[in-house]
Amino acid sequence: MPYGMLRINDRRRPRTKYGEVNWNGMLLPESSEIQMGHQAYAEVLKKSKVSTDPTLNGQLQRVGGRIAVATGRTDYRWEFKLLEDKQANAFCLPGGKVAVYTGILPIAKDDAGLAAVLGHEVSHAIARHGGERISQTLLVQAGLAATQIALANRDPRTVQQVTSLLGAGATVGLLLPWSRAQESEADHLGLIFMTKAGYDPHAAIDLWVRMSEAAKTQQQPPEFLSTHPSHGTRIRQIEEWLPEAMRYYHPQ
Repeated sequence: MPYGMLRINDRRRPRTKYGEVNWNGMLLPESSEIQMGHQAYAEVLKKSKVSTDPTLNGQLQRVGGRIAVATGRTDYRWEFKLLEDKQANAFCLPGGKVAVYTGILPIAKDDAGLAAVLGHEVSHAIARHGGERISQTLLVQAGLAATQIALANRDPRTVQQVTSLLGAGATVGLLLPWSRAQESEADHLGLIFMTKAGYDPHAAIDLWVRMSEAAKTQQQPPEFLSTHPSHGTRIRQIEEWLPEAMRYYHPQ
């Protein structure tokens, strides 16, 4: 199946190609979703310490830039920020606003491992998982106009809820897990994105093995792992997708 014709796992949202999705029940226009993502990202950066380490930032920009190109979303205003935080976590908000915590870098280990992390996280934004959750919860309760006004006025409760629903809940103390279908879709798309960016998709399996080992040695599992399916299930799925992913593998 051609890359552009890859179908998502959630049958409620048949996809003909990336960016062209039949959204049944999606109440949030993508333009509004992206605007919310930009606003939430600005709030996150205000509350966080952004790393100035030239080596680590160079790695993030290098790998992130390649992943961004692989997604095909040239309309996104991509940003990749490294946050000084011991949590093993990362997220991507709508519109390509990415944050990586320094705590996940030892687990990512190298460029390929970081590509696996970024591929997964940007896939949540590409597949509009945050917009789906907002449509299912917040907009049903308050409506789009009221939500946008409250967000523009920086209403603390609305900012926290929107930020969490869009996938950056760890930064505001309200971590919400993605659904099993959303996680599986992000794994699948992320594997394709990292491979198209020139990284060996086998590195995704190595990443999840290291993530599992890190969870065993810590009193509290990494935030990145706590909202995700069991590593055994994930690895089995990735192994099934590897032949497909390898068709796009051209080392750079």
